[in-house]
Amino acid sequence: MSLIGSDRIRAVVGLGATGLSCVRFLHSKGIEFFVVDSRENPPGLAEAKKLCPADKIFTGDLSVLETLGVSELYVSPGIALSTPVLKRLAESGVAMRGDIDLFCDYTETPFIAITGSNAKSTVTTLVAELLNACGKKALAGGNLGLPALDLLSTSADFYVLELSSFQLETTHALKADLACLLNVSEDHMDRYQDLYEYQRVKQKVYRGCKAAVCNKQDILTAPLLAENTPVRAFTTKSPDLKEYGILPDSDGVWLCRGVQRLYHSANISLQGSHNHANVLAALAMIELLGEEVLNPAIATALANFKGLPHRCETVRQLNGVTYINDSKGTNVGATLAALEGLGDSAKKNLYLILGGEGKGADFSPLCKALQDFVCKLYVFGRDAQVIAKDVSSSGVELVFAEDLAEIVAQVALQAQQGDIVLFSPSCASFDMYKNYEVRGEHFAQLVAEL
Repeated sequence: MSLIGSDRIRAVVGLGATGLSCVRFLHSKGIEFFVVDSRENPPGLAEAKKLCPADKIFTGDLSVLETLGVSELYVSPGIALSTPVLKRLAESGVAMRGDIDLFCDYTETPFIAITGSNAKSTVTTLVAELLNACGKKALAGGNLGLPALDLLSTSADFYVLELSSFQLETTHALKADLACLLNVSEDHMDRYQDLYEYQRVKQKVYRGCKAAVCNKQDILTAPLLAENTPVRAFTTKSPDLKEYGILPDSDGVWLCRGVQRLYHSANISLQGSHNHANVLAALAMIELLGEEVLNPAIATALANFKGLPHRCETVRQLNGVTYINDSKGTNVGATLAALEGLGDSAKKNLYLILGGEGKGADFSPLCKALQDFVCKLYVFGRDAQVIAKDVSSSGVELVFAEDLAEIVAQVALQAQQGDIVLFSPSCASFDMYKNYEVRGEHFAQLVAEL
């Protein structure tokens, strides 16, 4: 454990859940700090005022940072390091850190770090569930649920952290006991110059790790590590020795380690090839953490774990039509995974709903999946026209709508028995909703009212 020095002038930049966790933690350690937020009345301001003197809290403008003599900043994930004032301070030698860096300074508990463009919340939760099933005390948090610093107040055998690319930007020496990069596809292209800058940030999850899990089918997840670092790969195809993968039989598919059959897909609640990949990644991590992956406790956990809300969640079956809420599908990669996991090219019976704030994404990679699985595409929200242009070569029938209510009403009149209505927007929600949860709840409510 290396504690941060006491001779530095620190500031927490940006409140909200993560910023507040930094405020609480620094206060608990008796460390002095400023709080600075660009918003006049940011969320959490009242709590921050209870923990930090009023003359050390500045709201409404980040430029005040240049007058405080700061030497170390804890920057909230939502604030880009490319923000001009932060760039100037970084160039002058001010350290740009985040809550995960602070977590690493203090934790003495083994921890697992999981990132990826998609499925990281599901896999993080599942890994914690499987560890608990094996008799360990595992707590999940980070970008999911409790902020990482809040986990430190509760003892555990393992902390399981979901990490976003934004958190990894300000993480410099992670040294996780186990690191996993699930997949890399375009996301947050309004924050990164290109896919490869985004990938480089994601790859920081492997820095100094003791063991790693990667996706054999996604070269962008391949780690560059010392030769003696244990690595396991997962794939939704036939696995090589020591890999985790899929072997089919007449009744479905087996999830396997090499040629060893572990669990039949019929006995796992999470269905679809994308979810099989999630389970395989979790099993690979469980093995590297020293647990036996083939045991009754894990079998029970896999049978009971139904996934997380807003992630390919079946919200209703009505007149033989299945309505699926994948509001957490906020990028193209997530929607592709959902289409490939749920689609049937022989039936082409998917009604797909896309739309929202595209974050600078290119939607053209959806074209082949649209051709293979989708009978009709509905688009709405701020970037509906961008989506329509990018996927025009797919030839799929496309309908513009004002909002979700209009779409759900229309699709209910058209979908037939055996069809699937998939709400996987490929976009952020902020043009019309507070967050993806509110958006998903609205979709579920509209479906429930049919």
